[in-house]
Amino acid sequence: MRVRVVVAYDGTDYSGFQRQTNAPTVQAALETTLAQVTQEEITILAAGRTDTGVHAVGQVIAFDTAWRHDLGDLRRALNAVLPADIAALEVEEAAPDFHPRYDAHSRRYRYTLHNATVRQPLKRRYSLHIAALLDVAAMQQAAQALVGEHDFATFGQPPQGLATVRRVLLAEWGGEPPHLTFDIEANAFLYRMVRSIVGTLLQVGQGKMDVAKFVAAMTACERRRAGPTAPPHGLCLMEVKY
Repeated sequence: MRVRVVVAYDGTDYSGFQRQTNAPTVQAALETTLAQVTQEEITILAAGRTDTGVHAVGQVIAFDTAWRHDLGDLRRALNAVLPADIAALEVEEAAPDFHPRYDAHSRRYRYTLHNATVRQPLKRRYSLHIAALLDVAAMQQAAQALVGEHDFATFGQPPQGLATVRRVLLAEWGGEPPHLTFDIEANAFLYRMVRSIVGTLLQVGQGKMDVAKFVAAMTACERRRAGPTAPPHGLCLMEVKY
């Protein structure tokens, strides 16, 4: 039986999602827990490989198992054993050929800012503190240029192959200072693409780059034209759509 699970995790203490030989990862924690609960050696498939320090509330994984009990029991068992910073939110049976990565139509990420003169220690794990007042209207205007199918080579590298064209369905700033969010949804993303976009949009928001220069940088398809890459702790994988 193939099982599909929606997973949430705090990525602070993990070296990304994908399994590594010498560092703690979300995948390793999930597979260790599955082995303990099911008494099977299980390798999971995932919708995406989030970077070190990136969080998720909508990561999707799948795996094959001979589990013979109710799937609600499997969810309860997983959550009883998983570390406190990882949780299985939904567990359901999937089609035998379901693949969380290749079957996905789009993914949505959110980057969170704390835009205030004084930092807020309780927000430091999940948002980037920016003390300078941001021009959110300018950032929103620049973000609209991202929507559509474009070559995003300026903002990242492909995880495999050479293609850097992606289709962005949504790019939108929301909230009000001090709490600001940037949501971006696309059919797929380049490596560190969202963080690079956010870092460049922050250049616009701080008056270091105008909207026209942002668009010119994007269309140049030159990595050096991007602004500083935003740190990972403000980024969260919100949902994967099928």
